[in-house]
Amino acid sequence: MATGAKLRQNVSVKNKLSTTLRGWLPILQSNVLEMEETINEYAKENPYISLKSSIVQDFSSKLKQPYPNTPLKNSISDKIESMSIQEKSLYEILDEQILPPLFPTEISVSIARNIIDNINEEGYFDGDELEESKLIGVSVEQYEKVRQRFAYLDPKGVGSKNVMESFLFQLEDVQDIPDEIYSLCACIIKDLGNHKNYASNSGYTLAMKTIRTFKNPPALAFVQKEAFIIPDILVLDNDGEIQVQLNDDFYPSVVIEPIKVKSAEGENYLKNKLKEARDLIDALDMRKQTIRKIGLMIVEYQYDFFMGGEMKPMRLKDIADEFGHSPSTISRAISNKYLECSRGILPIKSFFTTAIDGDTSNASIKDFIADLIKNENHKKPLSDLKILQTIEEKFQLKMVRRTITKYRKQLNIGSSSERKRLYEMSV
Repeated sequence: MATGAKLRQNVSVKNKLSTTLRGWLPILQSNVLEMEETINEYAKENPYISLKSSIVQDFSSKLKQPYPNTPLKNSISDKIESMSIQEKSLYEILDEQILPPLFPTEISVSIARNIIDNINEEGYFDGDELEESKLIGVSVEQYEKVRQRFAYLDPKGVGSKNVMESFLFQLEDVQDIPDEIYSLCACIIKDLGNHKNYASNSGYTLAMKTIRTFKNPPALAFVQKEAFIIPDILVLDNDGEIQVQLNDDFYPSVVIEPIKVKSAEGENYLKNKLKEARDLIDALDMRKQTIRKIGLMIVEYQYDFFMGGEMKPMRLKDIADEFGHSPSTISRAISNKYLECSRGILPIKSFFTTAIDGDTSNASIKDFIADLIKNENHKKPLSDLKILQTIEEKFQLKMVRRTITKYRKQLNIGSSSERKRLYEMSV
């Protein structure tokens, strides 16, 4: 069985991101599917760079041998087609909208992009505003002010914290309804669990009809059309020994083509382009080393999880300190990237948790809460107090109800009364 120390000895990686890598951060930030498109943008401007796709070349053969414990859900042809006509991701669409007049200053753009980094796949903001605002050096009020502007972005409701706020964001986009219906919708959304209390209002039927058109979650269309995921990191169990493997078979191949120099002026131009081409290859190599080292560190910190146990506390800062870089840079580096192991395909970000008590992490508690609510009786949803009692019995630790409420909200799950109404409404 390989220990964390032994794993680290198997790879020689610089502790700090190199100057080369900092200059080519888009390469690091792109996932496997996006990387080819990212590199292609550089290739268009550089006559030395010849790009050879590995997606088309290797896709069919790799899919014949699925990754460990991963069933093939669709036909190979469907997946190849999805690669060929892949639509823009939620994060690409959001990033394209970070423009004036909504985001007119450099700091507002910086805040907006940090917010995007903390939006989950369902479209909800699940970051800690206090922590994130400190990270980028702005006030919580300034951070929140920029987040509220996401009400005007597509998809509607994105960037909200929960169902109620998502519906209020989406209400902002509703056209051609009388002001009194708009106001009634806002009142009902803020008291959705008791919406029948407004039934005597003459506009109730129209208001509820409007609310039922809202998407929950806000990025529902992207969840439904989720692209085939190619993980960056493979964690394999080889006869009880955990091995970390970089999934680089789908990396595009960059070749430097020879070019004849025709003039002194052209020589200087080509010399710069040649350096850029070599830097690009260095950046790709550094990306591999960086992602691999992240995988090794995750295995070291979360070894018990890969052996079937619970996920332990691990901070993003732990990784950032190893690289000598800021947590925000590492956050962007692992955003929208996945790790595959015997327990499934998981977002790399999901491994970074906070300690609650000893070796119990908030991720374990949140997973338990989500599972409880997923299987609850729709006619008698669990109260926060009942969830608290179940958790204290299961994990043998003391917590307070407001912590359960906080975690439930971070999971974008409504209160028991709100869930009961949502079940009834089938929203």
